[in-house]
Amino acid sequence: MNIYDQMVAEYQQQENTSTPNVEQEVMQKIALAGLSRGGFFKHAAFYGGTCLRLFHQLPRYSEDMDFTLREKNSDVHLEDFFPYIIEEFHLAGHEVVIQKKDKKMFGRVESAFLKENTEVFDIKFQTKKTVKVKIEMDTDPPLGFETEDLPLFRPYPFVVRCVALQDLYAGKMHALLYRNWKARVKGRDWYDFQWYVANRVPLNFGHLQKRIREFNNEDITKERFVEMLREKLSTTDIESVKQDVRGFIFNQRDIEIWSNDYFLKLADMIVFKD
Repeated sequence: MNIYDQMVAEYQQQENTSTPNVEQEVMQKIALAGLSRGGFFKHAAFYGGTCLRLFHQLPRYSEDMDFTLREKNSDVHLEDFFPYIIEEFHLAGHEVVIQKKDKKMFGRVESAFLKENTEVFDIKFQTKKTVKVKIEMDTDPPLGFETEDLPLFRPYPFVVRCVALQDLYAGKMHALLYRNWKARVKGRDWYDFQWYVANRVPLNFGHLQKRIREFNNEDITKERFVEMLREKLSTTDIESVKQDVRGFIFNQRDIEIWSNDYFLKLADMIVFKD
């Protein structure tokens, strides 16, 4: 049995979930191993829901891999590191192709929260087209975030440079407030918000302000942020929120208590970084 199949088998023994989610997560780890081997994290850091899942045990699956340059540098591109990803999958027993996504062809859902200078690609198997991982990198990021080196142990021990939790939190609150999917709601943002509050992670409001300034050309105060958040939490259809996250969580009972009032109480529990 090759390394990839071993990792899938290990997951299936531990998690009671569907194979596509398991395989996506195995692909994510192998891709990270390739990027680490290639020196990618000298220039970039991992962030987003998948970072929270793999390194902080967020109890839900996450589809996409999000990276940000650690400083503005037009000479660093994801494509430069594709040979390392492809070789890592080859060593693990599978062949993959990496295809650039044409942002002009994105639907409203995909393009609603994507900067023009973000690089986007899909990692796909040559023989199994239904399982894939989307990877993105912001090449002109809002700065002012901290990072930390965190280990993974499969397919072998290696280290990934990750955005620090307080700044991951800022990115998540930016997404929760400003992501506009028209008729859809990304309930995964709400699930992650609950996780940050429950774990008493301090929110780096300074970094959140920088993100909003660069993405949305707005300057907001802490008071305005709380006001906007409470409006969002009180007016969004909570059943739509639940429906989006159902396919990504292990235990459906985790969201039974969700209501607009419940999330308003969470808003009152936010801890701000000093």
